[in-house]
Amino acid sequence: MDGGVLAFIAAILIIAVLMVVAMALTKKRTHKFDVEEYQTRFLKIENHLNKEAPATWSLTIINCDKLLDRALTEMGVPGKTMGDRLKRCGDKFTDLNAVWRAHKLRNMIAHEDDPEISYRQAANALAIYKQALKDLGAIS
Repeated sequence: MDGGVLAFIAAILIIAVLMVVAMALTKKRTHKFDVEEYQTRFLKIENHLNKEAPATWSLTIINCDKLLDRALTEMGVPGKTMGDRLKRCGDKFTDLNAVWRAHKLRNMIAHEDDPEISYRQAANALAIYKQALKDLGAIS
């Protein structure tokens, strides 16, 4: 074989290897959650919500927010706070605005003196967090 043919074959091989490396680096990585663990945790939170016990309403929202934040952290979403992480992964949720509303409700509970939360707000936030966890693949 002549040197030109060998150089051509080498160039094609190098280009092929570079293409494979580029595809591997740009491929979206999906995190594998322990779905059973997340479902168990979410079900425990969900079952704790009691229409007749107002003390459970705020706690439900806080615990859901913690679980979603844990999932985002486990996925490797960067950020110091849950809000920072939400800013970086909005494309992962079917309704990012709803997730933000639920998170803002959590912040109100955590930072205001004696916030008034209704059962309806707690149940709605629970449904939003459930969908968000489904969107991430943490629960089914």
